[in-house]
Amino acid sequence: MNDPENGLMPIAGSALDLIGRTPMIEVKHLDTGPCRLFLKLENQNPGGSIKDRVARAMIAAAEADGRLKPGGTIIEATAGNTGLGLAQVATLKGYKLILVVPDKMAREKILHLRAMGVDVRLTRSDVGKGHPEYYQDMAQSLAQSIPGALYANQFENPANPYAHETTTGPEILSQMGGDIDAIVVGVGSGGTLTGIGRYMQAHSPKTRMVLADPEGSILRDYVETGTFGEAGSWIVEGIGEDFIPANAQMDLVSKAYSISDRESVETARTLLRKEGILAGSSSGCLLAAALRYCREQTEAKRVVTLVCDTGSKYLTKMFNDLWLAAHGFDDRELHGDLRDLIAKRYADGGVVAIGPDDTLMTAYNRMRSSDISQLPVVDHGRLVGILDESDILAAVEDDDRDLRFKTPVGQAMTREVRTLQAHQGVDTLPDVFDRDEVALVVDGEEFLGVITRVDLINHLRMSA
Repeated sequence: MNDPENGLMPIAGSALDLIGRTPMIEVKHLDTGPCRLFLKLENQNPGGSIKDRVARAMIAAAEADGRLKPGGTIIEATAGNTGLGLAQVATLKGYKLILVVPDKMAREKILHLRAMGVDVRLTRSDVGKGHPEYYQDMAQSLAQSIPGALYANQFENPANPYAHETTTGPEILSQMGGDIDAIVVGVGSGGTLTGIGRYMQAHSPKTRMVLADPEGSILRDYVETGTFGEAGSWIVEGIGEDFIPANAQMDLVSKAYSISDRESVETARTLLRKEGILAGSSSGCLLAAALRYCREQTEAKRVVTLVCDTGSKYLTKMFNDLWLAAHGFDDRELHGDLRDLIAKRYADGGVVAIGPDDTLMTAYNRMRSSDISQLPVVDHGRLVGILDESDILAAVEDDDRDLRFKTPVGQAMTREVRTLQAHQGVDTLPDVFDRDEVALVVDGEEFLGVITRVDLINHLRMSA
């Protein structure tokens, strides 16, 4: 039963009715200098991000002008959140959706999309515009090959900035009582900057638009110099570009900050600890830039930025200590030997292991839940063996049905295990990998952890 006097929203007809009208919160536990800093919580949209607004607007516009027919196919290139927004709308309206996404996209986003029945096509994130495997070029080619398909094209679709000009901008100005000195945004497709910026130009001319740009993106250089060089790479998802999107009205930006991946991740994690808000990497980038802007001011100002999406989409990445270590974000002490390459340390609980007295059923369950094929067998900190899928199969295939998987690991494991000492160098690893093994690293008799091919690749990338 609805009760309009209690301030609650009335019962919604569908999830689409919950898009927009997101809350605003003031930052209270971070250093904002002389300023007051406010966050618009776009992570409260039903699809978990600000892109729900854009998806609804683009599909509505295509329906209105006849480009999208009932039961039709929608195709888009996306780093994730626009795809999730499109899935939210397309699924409820009966459209087929095909998304082309770069391979740096968070696993949670891909799983979310596929759970909604979306056809997800992964492509390379290390190529630029004009390459056939660049996600936008690939999506456009795909759309041209499917009769009647709609290429949503958030980067050029005017419905993208229109969504923010007619909803996000007015909401922010209303919630702030008409008094805003600056709004900090990022640019992925450009819709947020352009839509909010146009609305503020018309209704709050004093409001400055400030850009938060990941290091490696070309947008900050373009704002400051009008030119740009070759783009680099960055981990932050959803913002930053290697070109100027058609929807990005860059002359609206009055100041720009370049934010490192490390600062973006650390700021997002700090936001969770200090303010209790679980936000993604792009939100960390925006907040880091907003804090810099606030601390540079010499007089009190009212500043707004956005929590673009929920951090629940990044739990295996930026909120995972092991992921931080793999990317060199954990400030660990370096030794110049194999210890530097161990991303998952046994002593810290990072290695999925088993004891010799555990049963094969316990081993099997750990392999299955962690999606791994072998387990170090550790007894009081000492590596005593290795157990892989073939060991389990050999131990159970001839056993009595009632006894299967009750066998202790110590009876099935391989005891002869090759190890490397912690003080050895990186040059010892290729021989291990050539034998199709992982490197098991010990310090004397103490088991330290495992080094995989990916760990070596990460080490070489960070050393480049």
